Formats: sequence, C-alpha cells, structure tokens
Amino acid sequence: MLISHKNRLLSIYRIAAKYRLDTHLNEVPELVPLVRLIRLHPASTGKSHNPLGVKLALEEMGTLFLKLGQLLSTRSDLLPPNIIKQLSLLQDKVAPFDVDTLKAQIEDPKTGLGRPINELFARFDDKPLAAASIAQVHTGALTDGREVVIKVVRPNIKSVVIQDFELLRELATWLSARIEMARAVHIIDIVEDYRQIMLNELDLTLEAANATKMRNNFLGSKLIYVPQVYLANKSIMVSERIFGVPISHTDTFDALNYDRAELAKNGLIIFFTQVFRDNFFHADMHPGNIFVETLPNGGAVAHPRYLGLDCAIMGELSKDDQLVVARLLLSVMNGNYTTLVDIIAQAGWIPPSTDRHILIKDMSRAVSPVVSKPMSELDFAGILFEILNIARRHQMSIPPQLMLLLKTLVHVEGLGRELYPNLDIWSLAKPILTAWVKDQLDPVKNLSDIKNKVPELLLSATELPKLLTQGIQSMATLGARQDKELRELKALRADFLNQKRYDWIALGGFFGLIAIGLTVPIWWVGVIFHILAIGFVIWRVLV
Repeated sequence: MLISHKNRLLSIYRIAAKYRLDTHLNEVPELVPLVRLIRLHPASTGKSHNPLGVKLALEEMGTLFLKLGQLLSTRSDLLPPNIIKQLSLLQDKVAPFDVDTLKAQIEDPKTGLGRPINELFARFDDKPLAAASIAQVHTGALTDGREVVIKVVRPNIKSVVIQDFELLRELATWLSARIEMARAVHIIDIVEDYRQIMLNELDLTLEAANATKMRNNFLGSKLIYVPQVYLANKSIMVSERIFGVPISHTDTFDALNYDRAELAKNGLIIFFTQVFRDNFFHADMHPGNIFVETLPNGGAVAHPRYLGLDCAIMGELSKDDQLVVARLLLSVMNGNYTTLVDIIAQAGWIPPSTDRHILIKDMSRAVSPVVSKPMSELDFAGILFEILNIARRHQMSIPPQLMLLLKTLVHVEGLGRELYPNLDIWSLAKPILTAWVKDQLDPVKNLSDIKNKVPELLLSATELPKLLTQGIQSMATLGARQDKELRELKALRADFLNQKRYDWIALGGFFGLIAIGLTVPIWWVGVIFHILAIGFVIWRVLV
C-alpha cells in the first residue's frame, strides 16, 4: 500500500510543491485534485510558476524519475507539449562516485570481474571520462596495450530503482481506479514497460549483447563503426575505446573539412537501414550518444564514419508494425488523412467510441498547413508532434516501441538538419519507404517466402495426426464435462423448484395457523403449533 512508502511519497510531494508542478498540470482536467493537493503544501507558498519546473523537479527526485522523464519525452501521445519540451531537456549528468568504491566493485568476485585492477589493466585512469545517473565511465588499457573504456553501474542503484517502481506501480493502480484517462492510456502497462527498460539498462550484459548485435549488422560498413565489447557482466563492461567528436560540434567538422551534407545523408541511411533492413534500431539517439570518427589526436580521417555508442535502449518492431510505420509515414507525406486514419484503425490504436470522421478532420486541420510547404522545408518533427497531440486528445493507445521509433525519427531529423540545414530529408526517405513497402507486398516475394518455409511446414505436418487426436480427445473430455455440469444444473434447478414448493407449503401452513388461532381458544393454539412443528421436522427429514 502507498502508506508503506510514506517517507518517499512525502519527499516527492514536497519537491512537487517546491517547483509548483501544479502550474504545469492544471491543463489536464483529470488532474485537478492533484493540482489542489500540491497547492496545499507549505513549500508552494510564495513561489510562482517555474518554466522549467518539471525538469528541475524530476532531477531532484533522483535517478529513476530523471530516467523516467527521459523515456516519457518519447510519449507525446500522453503528455502536453509544454511538458514534453521540458522532458527533452533532461541531462543525464551527475556527480561521480568515489573511484576507490568503483575499483572495489570491479575487483569483487561476486559482482565484479574478481581480479585485481593491476592484473586486469596495464593502466586505469582514476579521473572519470563521464558520470551519469546509471553508470560511470573510466578509460584505461588492457595488458596487451589495447585502449579501453570501463563502464561501471553505480552501487546499490538497483534496489533504489526497484523500490521507486513499487511506489510508481501503486500510484498507477490508484490513478487507474479513479481516473478514466489513466485507464484509457493503460498507465499500469506503461509503468511496467518502463520498469523493464530501466532494469535492462542496469544489466550491462544486455547492453553488451545489443552492441555486439549492432556491430555484426554493420561489419565492414563505410557508414558506421560499433566498438567491440571485450568483457561484460551485469554491473561492468569493458569495450574498445574509439575517438570522435559529438555530432553537435559542427564547427569542428568545418575545421576538419568534413562534408556535413554527406554526413547528414549517411545518418539518414543508417537510421532507415536499422529500422527496415535489420529491425534493430538505436532508440536513444540524443547528441551525447552520436559521435563522428576522428584520429586519436583529434585529426581528420579520410572517410569519417558514425560511431555507435551506448546501446542500452534499442528498439525492435513486429513485421506488422514495420509495415504500419512505413505506410503511416507515406500517407503523411502524401497528405492522405483518410488513409492515415484507416491505417491507425487497422493497427487497433483507436478506441471503439472514436468518431473517425472527426478524427480525419482533426488530422487534416492540424497537418495540412505543415505539409503544404515544399518538401525541402517540411518539418516532419512538427507533423509527428501534431499527430501525437491529436492521438492524446482522442485517447489512442500507441505501442511504446512505436513511440520510441517516432521519437528517434524526430531526433534523426533534428540532428541531420543541425549538420546541414538544407537537408531534404523526405526526398531521401520517400523512395526508400516506397520501395520497402512494395517489396513487402510483392506477391512473388511472399510466394518465395512460403516456399522457403515448406520444409518447416512439412516437418510440422508429421505432428498433425497427434495434434488432431489430442484435439478430439480434448473435445470429448470437454463434452463429457459439459454434460456432467448440465446434469448438475438440472438437479440444482429441480432442488430449487422443490424447495420453493416446500416454502409455499410452509408459508400456507403459517397463515393457516394464524387463521385457526383467530377462531379457537388460545390454549389450542399452543397444541396445534407443537403438532405442526413436530410434523414439519419429520417431513423435512423424510424428504
């Protein structure tokens, strides 16, 4: 129950009042009771609206809420634009923890690598390369001279995250029981999805597996390089050190004579290759995770590649969702809103009560002014956010993985245009999407896929007689059980009718006794009552 988390809950309540979160949530009618509650706290007294209140509050609430805010920044279908804008500003940068504690964790035989630092590394640099809310990164060199980065999860963070998620789940359950909007957006499922994402991020073996898979997908690529992972367990990962420049450092690219237009184009090709060829895409593509290759001394390379870093959050879509995404993007590019709503309806995102004609009008009214611009001026991020705002108003249910993809798409467009402002992103994307959709719907290809599956189908066919026998047996057993239940129901009905008849007889006897009592002397009433009572007991025993 929430009372078991009272201290943590009170701390969150105080922080919410301190940063006047009520002034950010008052646009949501369903949260009016919460808004009033926040205003009652003494910490809100004398404080006015803070434009960055949501961002600052989440940062002070701690690791879980900071990371949760970053993840929720992908959910424009759930939250108002002013809150999404603040969540997008959250920076995963915190003070480093003690290096001696970190070294002890590496050497620990249970949680670490189980060997002394000087046996594992020829050099270990005490000064952190980076410190984030989940982990801390140091540089060093292996005993064979290879330069490495060592990533270590912060100590005791898992227990804190689990406890906070227990609180969040109880809050979600409480809200879902009282607020229709919370039920409509499946808030309990959202908390569970993000709980799993966070726990995955705390397990560096999963990040190592993601990095290895992405590396294998692009082996020999001239567009992107993913560093090799050398060692990994749940709390420590040692990988190849690579050298590059953050993608936001456009002045450095000019100094190195890098072709920014080519880099922007390559970034788009990488993204669409990840989504449609590999169905395994990097879902955390903020500027801190996207680097471009340089020499170790910062000099230029002849053909600079992107560097794939921090593979903790990756996205995968089902084949159906891949097709939905491609068709959705094409329908927006073509300004076909009826088709857009049809696609959304077929995907099962629209509640049964939604008026599709109103939804089509909303889409047309919000998106038409944007798509009427020339393709090179098209702000697709703006279009997506408009569509997601409409989705939020109509209480659509969009899968979290798809929201990760759409948010990543917005990041890709933003990064591409920062590199090269005149980038015509959708002139490149449209033929790629059109070709992929045609390929997926090609009957010859689909027939070929069926032919390739024939051996598997034939092997499965050998199990068919057994499955049929089991099915018939199950049906027979079910039929026998239903017959037995039907007989029991008939017996119960007969007992009920008999009992009802007995009750009427008893009631008639009762009124008869009253009638007799009104016409005979009083002492006869007691005699008659006892005779009837004894007779009734004998009758009930016999029947």
